[in-house]
Amino acid sequence: MKGEYEEREAENSLKAEPFDRAAIFYQQALDRDWNFALAAARLAESRILRHWFVTRHAENDPALVEIKGLVDRALTLAPNLAEAHIALGSFHYYVKHEYEEALKEFGRALEVQPNNIRALELSAYVYRRQGRWKLSLDQLAKCEERDPRDASLTGNIASSYAALRMWPEAKRASSHSLVLDPHNLIGLRALILSYLNGQGDFNDVKRLLFAGQRATNFITLDISATEAYVHVLDRDFAAARKTCETEATNPDENLSRLMALVVIHLLANDAGSATDEIENARGLVEARLRERPNETALIQLAWINLALRNNTEALRLATQAAQSAPVEKDALLGPAILTGLAQIQARAGEPAAAVKTLQRLLAMPAGFSVSIAQLKVDPIWDPIRNDPGFQRLLASKELVGPGR
Repeated sequence: MKGEYEEREAENSLKAEPFDRAAIFYQQALDRDWNFALAAARLAESRILRHWFVTRHAENDPALVEIKGLVDRALTLAPNLAEAHIALGSFHYYVKHEYEEALKEFGRALEVQPNNIRALELSAYVYRRQGRWKLSLDQLAKCEERDPRDASLTGNIASSYAALRMWPEAKRASSHSLVLDPHNLIGLRALILSYLNGQGDFNDVKRLLFAGQRATNFITLDISATEAYVHVLDRDFAAARKTCETEATNPDENLSRLMALVVIHLLANDAGSATDEIENARGLVEARLRERPNETALIQLAWINLALRNNTEALRLATQAAQSAPVEKDALLGPAILTGLAQIQARAGEPAAAVKTLQRLLAMPAGFSVSIAQLKVDPIWDPIRNDPGFQRLLASKELVGPGR
């Protein structure tokens, strides 16, 4: 029970410390009873979520082998334990990105325990990745009916609405998640997006960030949902840099901090004065690509090349990233990577290509990354702001809702 308490805090805050405390308690339970299948399953799922939200392991990392061993142990001890199938489904989902296999395991958990909210919730997240938005929202609504006090669940509902550009619904759900838990980071991000991408108005975001409800960790692909981004929208680049000065202890967060600085220097047109920071970031990103190749790191390296005026290489890397993570493969990651491509195109002197990519994004659920309101105020788009095609985009309509 102590482990479960810490796990709930971890899933709301997405911080390493409560995940680590939860793991200690789960392990202590296992040490007292080596055949405690539930403790093994919950320890496995907790470590899987820490891998996903805090620090990603490389594919060949022994830690992932250990986690899979815990899953197998739970299933061997209790083949009909719903939580054991949830742990295996989570491994397929978060570690292997094998969505159909994940759904099968969540389905087995529901066969054993038809009212298992966790299995329903995780199934909804898989459906969301598959672009089955309406089914995902229906599943999440069922979960909320059965567990109305789960702030993380409500925050994820808000995130879905934000992705669908359903801004009033996103605001309502995210505000409710913060009532349930003022530290719920997922809900806070969704609320920030509702103001920034829904209205292009960051006064309420300033109130949220500067009144203590601070989104402490940096976003991987860009610098949104942070104090830095609000200053960028104000075009106060010095203040934006100041928010990124403190080195983070978590390597992933620190890399994102450095990437934020790279982007800020580029937007401020003073990348030439930040060569050391840019080279430092390049070394870390290239090491990350060698360790565990992924589309996010490719986009990061594209930004670094852009800052170093290697526009051709930046475009190549961003194009490679978008081809590796198509929207059809992942309806959440795909639009984010595609937005990165559009940003690189806009900054690398390819306005027609950038407008074409943005047209695609505005016609799909991509509210996390692109909206017409956001396009109007974000300085990232300044190089193409006077382009006739871009101006037509600002006067067009964007997709709201699932679309099908």
